[in-house]
Amino acid sequence: MKTYFKQIALVALAFTLVMSLGSCEATKNANNKQKGAVIGATSGAILGAIIGNNVGKGGNGALGAVIGGVVGGGAGVLIGNKMDKQAQKIEQEIPGAQVERVDDGIVITFDENSGVYFDTGKYNINAASQATLDKLANVLKEYPDTDVLVVGHTDSVGADEMNMTLSKNRAESVTNYFVQNKGLSPGRFTTNWYGETAPIADNSTAEGRAKNRRVNLAIIPNEKMKKEAKQQAGE
Repeated sequence: MKTYFKQIALVALAFTLVMSLGSCEATKNANNKQKGAVIGATSGAILGAIIGNNVGKGGNGALGAVIGGVVGGGAGVLIGNKMDKQAQKIEQEIPGAQVERVDDGIVITFDENSGVYFDTGKYNINAASQATLDKLANVLKEYPDTDVLVVGHTDSVGADEMNMTLSKNRAESVTNYFVQNKGLSPGRFTTNWYGETAPIADNSTAEGRAKNRRVNLAIIPNEKMKKEAKQQAGE
């Protein structure tokens, strides 16, 4: 009976979160996408947010196994609460970033219009990008029970092999900045790259190419957060 009432309370909490976090752009649709209060799901939604319809193409390995499945039940509600708050904090600290809550995770997209960008053919972190990554690093330190995927992309200008290497170098530059310059644990990060194989816009236009030159960061709950949420939910 106690477990039953605990589950009712957690469902009530989910509805409360919808009302209290509704003003945050990243979390307006969070409870539609985050299935925690209902059932578990696969990691496909986060993968789709990172690489569109190109799941399984390019890159250096399967990200699905890293992301894992969505946590269901009351534990999912508790995790969703934490991730909603983190997404809201990122939006507050980095207004130009594209922040989206997807399932149990947060997907951030940086391009040349949103605070992290690279000069043509380069992969070093410039001063403007450093300022943005510094802000994000502070949020990651505030919420330590998460892992981070860093995924690099390019437009279609140039040879395929060159673009794959360029996206690899750019993604690794972002990861290395967090680890080497900001002191975040390397164990939190997984780095991947897709070159020009995962466009989200039309490469035949300058505007489309600018959108395709991007770095995605997916922030997902680590095993510690999942375990604690299940304990709190009595699952």
